[in-house]
Amino acid sequence: MKLTERHRAYWRSNLWLTFSLLSVWFLVSFVAGYYADELNRYSFMGFPLGFYMFAQGSLITFTILIGIYVLAMNHLDRKYQIGEKR
Repeated sequence: MKLTERHRAYWRSNLWLTFSLLSVWFLVSFVAGYYADELNRYSFMGFPLGFYMFAQGSLITFTILIGIYVLAMNHLDRKYQIGEKR
């Protein structure tokens, strides 16, 4: 199947979105973990920030990232008129 320019633009947008969201995921999971001792100097809702980021903050962030991905992909599907026909 030969890709049209519209399909290429859709794919570029999809890759950019995926890379952006994976960057946020990396920051929340690995970078925050690496600096957990420094983050524990601060508190959030009575808990050390490093602990909170791993106990609750990262899960909340991951859920929000999934929601952002769904909304953004629906927008891209409509914008480039790609997707399932209903």
